[in-house]
Amino acid sequence: MLTRLLTAIVMLTAGIFGVGSIGSLMGTDAEAASENEFGKLQRIVLGLDLSMSNPLVTDKAYAVKLGQRVADEIGGLAPRSEIWVRSFGVYDPSSNPLRFNEVISAKNRPEDVAEGIETLVSNLPKLMDDGVIKGQAYTNIVAFLENMTQVIDCSDGMETRFILLTDGIEDSEYGNLRQANSKLPDSTLRTQGQCYELQILGIGQGLGSPSETQRLRNVWSDWATGDDTKPFASFVGLNDW
Repeated sequence: MLTRLLTAIVMLTAGIFGVGSIGSLMGTDAEAASENEFGKLQRIVLGLDLSMSNPLVTDKAYAVKLGQRVADEIGGLAPRSEIWVRSFGVYDPSSNPLRFNEVISAKNRPEDVAEGIETLVSNLPKLMDDGVIKGQAYTNIVAFLENMTQVIDCSDGMETRFILLTDGIEDSEYGNLRQANSKLPDSTLRTQGQCYELQILGIGQGLGSPSETQRLRNVWSDWATGDDTKPFASFVGLNDW
């Protein structure tokens, strides 16, 4: 499993593979209903922050822990649920090579998808050390969300959660949250419907400060949620779990 996945990652970084076959599967069976006999359909957008400030790409033990958490989120998904995996950091698509989609099915079981993605996340520090992926100097979280919400329709009946593996420290044209009392500008997201949840796993990691972690949690919660005009109905920011 590991050898096959790492080979696939190398091919991804070389630009041989792009987005998977999800487009041909969407819209089948007279459009995906919000529920089927196996349970609620969900869409998980998994964002991998490759910026060097994020311990995910440097700390093996932490990456393993994140991989296990993500696997738990994916392992129980119902058939026809979707997983979109994207990397982000600098505002340059060519620098963000991890890009693939999965659809849960009888042949693509949730536990198998969960195992593969857990292996990917757990091995990000090794991939960084081996030069398969490159660390990035900026952290464009807001811009990543802007881009993804242009191609994902949160009003189509599928419960859509964005799970970002990031320290939550925006460092871009929109602001630098490492600075004390810094804020994000008013939300520029124009989502198609209100998405179910924004989840940041690892918020404040590397800062070593509970007060700064709480500040980041408040900044993102205020930016993402609050009423039905905001892009997300709920926010979860976990430093540890």
